[in-house]
Amino acid sequence: MKQRLFILSQYLLPHHLLSRLIGCVAECRIGWLKNPLISWFAKQYQVNMSEAQVEDLRAFEHFNAFFTRALKDGARPLDETPGAILSPADGAISQLGAIEHGRIFQAKGHSFSAVELLGGDAERAAPFMGGQFATVYLSPKDYHRVHMPLGGTLKEMVYVPGRLFSVNQTTAENVPELFARNERVVCLFDTERGPMAVVLVGAMIVASVETVWAGLVTPPKRELKSTRYDAHARGPIELATGAEMGRFKLGSTAIVLFGPNQVQWAAELDAGSAVRMGQLLGNAQG
Repeated sequence: MKQRLFILSQYLLPHHLLSRLIGCVAECRIGWLKNPLISWFAKQYQVNMSEAQVEDLRAFEHFNAFFTRALKDGARPLDETPGAILSPADGAISQLGAIEHGRIFQAKGHSFSAVELLGGDAERAAPFMGGQFATVYLSPKDYHRVHMPLGGTLKEMVYVPGRLFSVNQTTAENVPELFARNERVVCLFDTERGPMAVVLVGAMIVASVETVWAGLVTPPKRELKSTRYDAHARGPIELATGAEMGRFKLGSTAIVLFGPNQVQWAAELDAGSAVRMGQLLGNAQG
């Protein structure tokens, strides 16, 4: 009964209004509000501050600065295996495997469309058909910056409007097409292993998503917007393996896609496996 009520609430709650309100609180610089909030959160979720560049909880200008905190040099060493594909974030594997018949496995009998995930453009999704996907869920205690699984050149960024359902095991098992329904930012790269997509999926109370090249991704209207970078005025945007590419201000999930016969996921990883940014997620195939 409790689970049913929770799922029902996900459909009834004003997702965007609630997220905007939480976002305002997360940006508040008033000490008597932000300091207790940060302290409570760090204790509630057992956040490891010893690895953060700034360990003093009171030193952050607001909650979002704490949430997107940088780590000390060496806190996340990059796996140096030749041909390594790295985990883009701290978190847990939600699912990983093959993209079959244009569908990506979600959980417990649910899957979602790769075309819809990438913004509804079949031509954009075509290179990934028959390829591989890995879905990494970031929990509240995790480091919330997202890094490059493999070095590449940015080709396109697509903002896709949508709902903001909570993202967790319960919603994954009960909300059809969850990741293709939530608001998201699709980042498409050319790499030595062909096209790579890194999709930053929003969730309930996720205040915003940032990328290192565009800053805060906040289109003036909640409508699909594509930005091409092939002939961008700033020249090509190239990011090395392990380089930061974006961050979540609260939330959520990063989904990595490759084309067919390009990568093979590490055999020891499965749904529920804990991962850290920079560890081996898979290897180049062939």
